[in-house]
Amino acid sequence: MATISSIGLGSGLDVDTIITQLVALERTPIKQLQAEATKIDSKLSAFGRIQSSLDALRTAVRTLTDSSTWRAASTTSSDPAAVTVSATPGSTPGSYAVQVNALATAQMNATSAVAGTSTPIGEGTLTIDVGSWAADLSGFTPRDGSSAITITIGPGEDTLEKIRDKINNTSGVPVRASIVNDASGARLVLQSRETGEASGFRVQVADADGNDADASGLSRLAYDPPQGAAANALTQAGRNASATINGLVVESASNAFSNVIDGVSLTLSKVTSGTVDITVNRDTTSMRKSIDNFVGAYNDVIKLIREQTRYDATSGSAGTLQGDRTAVGLLSQLRASIGESSGASSVFRRLSDIGLSIQTDGTLKLASSTLDEGFGKLDELQKFFAGDDATPGNSGLAVRLRALTEKLLGTDGAMSTRQDSLRQIKSSNTKRQATLEDRVTLTEQRLRAQYQALDASMAKLNNLSNYVSQQITLWNKV
Repeated sequence: MATISSIGLGSGLDVDTIITQLVALERTPIKQLQAEATKIDSKLSAFGRIQSSLDALRTAVRTLTDSSTWRAASTTSSDPAAVTVSATPGSTPGSYAVQVNALATAQMNATSAVAGTSTPIGEGTLTIDVGSWAADLSGFTPRDGSSAITITIGPGEDTLEKIRDKINNTSGVPVRASIVNDASGARLVLQSRETGEASGFRVQVADADGNDADASGLSRLAYDPPQGAAANALTQAGRNASATINGLVVESASNAFSNVIDGVSLTLSKVTSGTVDITVNRDTTSMRKSIDNFVGAYNDVIKLIREQTRYDATSGSAGTLQGDRTAVGLLSQLRASIGESSGASSVFRRLSDIGLSIQTDGTLKLASSTLDEGFGKLDELQKFFAGDDATPGNSGLAVRLRALTEKLLGTDGAMSTRQDSLRQIKSSNTKRQATLEDRVTLTEQRLRAQYQALDASMAKLNNLSNYVSQQITLWNKV
């Protein structure tokens, strides 16, 4: 059951205020620790931002040390609507004249028309296999490794639409079936799933009516000219795509010519009457972007560290990490690494040789015209950034910075070590606050007990004083 505290009634003192003020004095060290904890949190946050910025720089320099960055290829086509081109890194630069002679097609057959999609056709089996037809359709050669697929058309399954569905729902069938409706009725159309001469198909029928080569019953779906079965008319033969590249005729089963020239692939979209000019060059645009990304990432790190370590004498304000030796050391290491000359390239030895200059605030500025000239000696430019040597002084700029950032961000690196140290200080601070809070609680309890005892004593003295005063009054009356 709760009790009502009346401390101070006996003495007439404002005991609660006195105790509150005394306890507040006892809490002064806790407030100081809380302020220090806030500063630690700010430092941890600042180092977290620097760590993220350093990681972005590490990613940027890793890109510059990757050989694929310097082997990137760019392509152009004078008629992309007819021919598109792609190239893998390292493709040999060159120019090619491409004429599209023919696009790849898939074999297509269509049956004669029947009244409708629900018209019964006939029962039996369809055997479909994939392969190549002779030019005069006198022979069919199954594709190596393929197997013929047999489909049974039973009672109730012999309508045009159900035959279509059964073909399409059978796994491994090399054709897809569809129905075409026009004024003459409905026809079943079969089309190879792949283009090219080697993706033709043959349909052999075992017709329930006993005649496998006529135009009635299930045999109207047959297509096997050497055996006299061709009721299922050929509407389009399967053909390879054909192109002439610099006078050389090449073919492909599809309209995509993969690696037709070392590292270069073409995709044909339409037949051309003339040639389409194709060019393959080194992709200096993407290389320039990688260098720009590096400059931006480096400048972001420098600006961030300077902001966190600055001190403004005029306003007396300081950055969160002002005076922090780890942060100041990071700035020094980055500046030292970027300012070193290198023996990686015999042509480019200093930043200024490729158009980079260090500004008064430590950031980098890029002169585009100088860098553009540097791309004229691309192999040497690559060495300047990506040259890797056992002797650090002979390694490229990006290699040195990659080693530095990986060291700084490593498990035992300066960033992890400093953040771990701050976390330990924060943990100790939290424990100290908890200890002091316990002490303040005990102090408040002790003060309340003491003042309660004082209050009781003062109440007794007041009662005694009142009694004496009453007795004296009585005596005076007597």
